[in-house]
Amino acid sequence: MTDAPEQGAENQGGEELRAENQHPPSVTEPGPNVEHVPHADHLWAEARQLAFDCAAPIPAAPVALKDAVGRTLAEDVHALQDLPHYASSAMDGWAVNGGGPWILAEPGHRLAPHQASPIVTGGLIPPGAKAVLRSESGVLTTDEDGLPVLALGGNAKPGEPRNGQHIRNAGEEAGAGELLIKSGVVLNPAHLALAALAGRDELDVLGKPVVKLLLTGSEVVTAGVPAPGRVRDTFGPQLGAVVELLGGIRGGQLKVGDSYDEWLAGLEEGELSPDTPPADVVITTGGTGRSGTDHFRRAIAELGGRLLIDGIAMRPGHPAVLAELPDGRFVLGLPGNPLAAMMVLFTIGAPLLARLGHGKLPEVGEVPCGAMLDADPGRTRLLPFRFVYGLASPAQHAGPGMMRGLASADGVMVVPPHGVQLGEAVPAFPLPWGPPLPQPKSPEDIAKKPPARPARKVPSGPVDWSALTG
Repeated sequence: MTDAPEQGAENQGGEELRAENQHPPSVTEPGPNVEHVPHADHLWAEARQLAFDCAAPIPAAPVALKDAVGRTLAEDVHALQDLPHYASSAMDGWAVNGGGPWILAEPGHRLAPHQASPIVTGGLIPPGAKAVLRSESGVLTTDEDGLPVLALGGNAKPGEPRNGQHIRNAGEEAGAGELLIKSGVVLNPAHLALAALAGRDELDVLGKPVVKLLLTGSEVVTAGVPAPGRVRDTFGPQLGAVVELLGGIRGGQLKVGDSYDEWLAGLEEGELSPDTPPADVVITTGGTGRSGTDHFRRAIAELGGRLLIDGIAMRPGHPAVLAELPDGRFVLGLPGNPLAAMMVLFTIGAPLLARLGHGKLPEVGEVPCGAMLDADPGRTRLLPFRFVYGLASPAQHAGPGMMRGLASADGVMVVPPHGVQLGEAVPAFPLPWGPPLPQPKSPEDIAKKPPARPARKVPSGPVDWSALTG
């Protein structure tokens, strides 16, 4: 679905003021009266801050070990008992008591002096055992009476095995109550293995928002080359991945058509299966304009929700909407054009997900602008850019419905309404999938002169060219 064209905002004197929308009330939209009162758009920076401030961090909760990779540990993990909690063999071979040869005993029984019993790596050391003889260091033979015994042989070294050799003692890795993993770390697979060794099935981690995607548009196809009048789905392949890069958890994904009933059903939570966690955020695509087929605001009103952000003085992405439902879910309405949708997601989606996930408001840096950008009174422009000789050059193919410019970009410039001069520092932010912006040089660094190169010695006298002409 494609939203209504973005409309500019008037700004007197070129100052960055909140601008009045000139949207006429919809007369074609059916259903309950949802009055469209002209209102002031939020400034770009104001919208970011509001999206961050409107939410509260999701409380910590236990999750299964298999789901804990990448999560932030909320509570210290201590050893519930000694690690390992029993003495075990470090080798395949025999547990022995004293010197050999050894009389063979039944596995698991207490060993008297000069007795041995078979054991495998990780096996419980039987009572009375003093060491483990490696399988390659022993041979089974018979004594003078023809009884089976174990004797040194093969690759055995003199004095093998000494007391304690090849035994992993209880508590070698950690004692009961010892701190294993400190809270605040981002859990990696090795942490999970350590927690499993400690007998943990779950870990308490900081909350992280579960995001459901509601993709709309009857004209959207999900495979192949679209026919005229149809468009290829650009949101399905990318939105879930971007949500995860921004700190969310990819939840369910639902595709609906353009009818109001489909919209309403898609936004309703409905019955949840045990394997489907409830959504903290719902992201919709399209439907944020003002035409009779744009149902976002009407559906939010019917569900008892409230609009937190209704339009941002930015381009592309002006028809952005953020709402909150009575059940606590946030609904982020992205425009139907793919680049405009990404700019809205970066502008207010990233702060919202950061706040819910105990993060900070994403920082905005600066880059030197590689072009002169004219003023656009009343609106902030977001332009994908690439670094060319150290300057941020606006990308080509950066229309609201294009993705080519963003796909090859190094970041996004935030162009203020008064424009930017060539070489001037302009606010910018990195892409979630790209490297951070380079740090600007300090005046001290700029003032530093590079070390002088040693002067080259110029040979005196006539030059011998024979090597070139021979």
